[in-house]
Amino acid sequence: MIQANFFVNASGDLTGFRLTGHSGAAEQGSDIVCAAVSSAAYMTANTVSDVLRAQAHITADEGYMSVRVAERDVRACRDLLEGFKLHLLGLEEQYPQNIQVSYLEV
Repeated sequence: MIQANFFVNASGDLTGFRLTGHSGAAEQGSDIVCAAVSSAAYMTANTVSDVLRAQAHITADEGYMSVRVAERDVRACRDLLEGFKLHLLGLEEQYPQNIQVSYLEV
């Protein structure tokens, strides 16, 4: 199962996310849940760093991705992170056995 944790600051703003695990919906290369999450996650990370030019700590590895936006750039990334969250919530609704979304106060 993919665990999607969204980081939320004291003001209620999303400051980033962490994805861990594999969906297990199908074999590697045929897993539509994994493809949907991975594609959206990389698009979000690339937009944060290369389009918005926000200061962020981005780490990616097999079965893991973390994006932590610097507090000074949280406002600039707000809509993007909210859109990514909505995408994952939609996937969680369709595939509850393969992805779980939660929130962590930071």
